[in-house]
Amino acid sequence: MGRIRIVWGTATAPTAMASYDAALAAANVHNYNLVAVSSVVPADADIEVAGTAPDLGPDGERLTVVEGRTTVPPEKDRSAAAALGWARDSDGPGIFYEVSGSDPDAVEKRLDAGLDAGLELREWDCDVTGRRVVHADADPDGYTTALVLAVYGDSDPLL
Repeated sequence: MGRIRIVWGTATAPTAMASYDAALAAANVHNYNLVAVSSVVPADADIEVAGTAPDLGPDGERLTVVEGRTTVPPEKDRSAAAALGWARDSDGPGIFYEVSGSDPDAVEKRLDAGLDAGLELREWDCDVTGRRVVHADADPDGYTTALVLAVYGDSDPLL
């Protein structure tokens, strides 16, 4: 059985990319090349809410992920919010749904609506659900990123 780990992070830095990189570091996936996939959970996967990823293999390798992420510019009275929700059959496949934005409440509402819509497209009886919503207040002096990822397995070589 494969493992999918749910990890997350927030960070502030002087540029948008540096903020994203620092948020990846908070989740301990900053030394990998992330490859995004659509949001289907394989039937034989085990989902673990980890927070921070363990060592997943050598630096520079590929990680397969589903990612919710928001980066906001330096501002007052704003937030960076990202969410990842999942629904699955206890013995079968499921879906992830990722949402991002600057209003944590709106992000949660869109997460629920997206999961409901995704399940309507499928004939799965999903009885196991979960969610992780991450948000951070924007820093008036730097870019702020919030992210949450589903990391599929361990890293794979790129070459």
